[in-house]
Amino acid sequence: MIRHSLGQHFFIGLKGLTLQPDEKKFIIDNNIGGVILFGRNISTPEQVHSLCSEIAALRHHMPDRAPLFISIDQEGGRVARIRAPLTVWPPLKKLGDIDNPTVSFHVMHRIGVELKALGINLNFAPCIDVYSNPKNTVIGDRAISHDVNLVSKHASALVRGFIKADVVPCIKHFPGHGHTLIDSHEDLPIENMTLQDLENSSLQPFKKAFKSRADLVMMAHILFPSIDPQYPATLSEIFIKKILKENCRYRGFITTDDLGMKALTKHHSTQQIAIRALQIGIDFLLYCNDHEAPPVAMEAALEASVQGHLKEESIHSNAKRIIAYKQSKIKNPDPLPFQQIKHLLGHEDHQKLSAAVLAGSVPNELLIDSEEN
Repeated sequence: MIRHSLGQHFFIGLKGLTLQPDEKKFIIDNNIGGVILFGRNISTPEQVHSLCSEIAALRHHMPDRAPLFISIDQEGGRVARIRAPLTVWPPLKKLGDIDNPTVSFHVMHRIGVELKALGINLNFAPCIDVYSNPKNTVIGDRAISHDVNLVSKHASALVRGFIKADVVPCIKHFPGHGHTLIDSHEDLPIENMTLQDLENSSLQPFKKAFKSRADLVMMAHILFPSIDPQYPATLSEIFIKKILKENCRYRGFITTDDLGMKALTKHHSTQQIAIRALQIGIDFLLYCNDHEAPPVAMEAALEASVQGHLKEESIHSNAKRIIAYKQSKIKNPDPLPFQQIKHLLGHEDHQKLSAAVLAGSVPNELLIDSEEN
């Protein structure tokens, strides 16, 4: 059924601390591929663990019985949806200041360990933007550095840390969000860079991360008029097919940033955004805060498939690819019992490493994994 294949391309936000009956019904009926958690979905570790367990169990009632992606934004610093009693980590800039990829690897790994313990299997991190404009408050200390070589050097370590923790990382924001002044939550940023400018700067860390088995990349809601005067990168066939897939030789999955951001909604309808994104080869449509948008987008995509504007064969084929990937990466979808994992949350060694990173000096003895001991 085309509805079920389309559903695998959707990530949706949830309203509260527990799954609502209408959310369960929508996820099951449409075979939705994943959910994303925000602060409104989080109170205590026990509650998050229970919510993730409930989400994971939905697969038993879904057509494909496939695991769901349970995702979050947990970068460290100011972008961290879960805080104490889990370990509170410094922003990535602190890792750039230390400039030791081994430290970067261990920090990401330990963030991943705590997420995995709760039942979260995908993290929309790390941010590998090059902070090329000091007036850019949107990215700021979320970036490792303003130095493209330094960011590139750490990109691999950041990705590998999450992979070791059995959490799928998502690198962002392609082709680079480090120079913008406008917040894409509020309006569409416009950058006058050429493709050569991007090749010489912000694309470099992405290429390095792709070689390190980064299987998921997030597109940026930014318009580059000299490259594509009509569409921002998220909706640009030029960026998806020519730059990302051809130039960068990327073969993994592609997600949008939140499709409720005003960078897009001020210029395109919910229906237009969903159809266009699927037409050009986007794998995942991310709906974070607008709970009315996913049903509207789903119906628009269904109608587009009936009218021939979306190729059903491609949608079915890609859904199979998504499911196969999830089955290979999420081998144990259900979280372990809380009593078995609670010692990992805010682990003493994680707290020590976080404090050392914040202080700017990490002794080697803190880079030995001991959570399992």
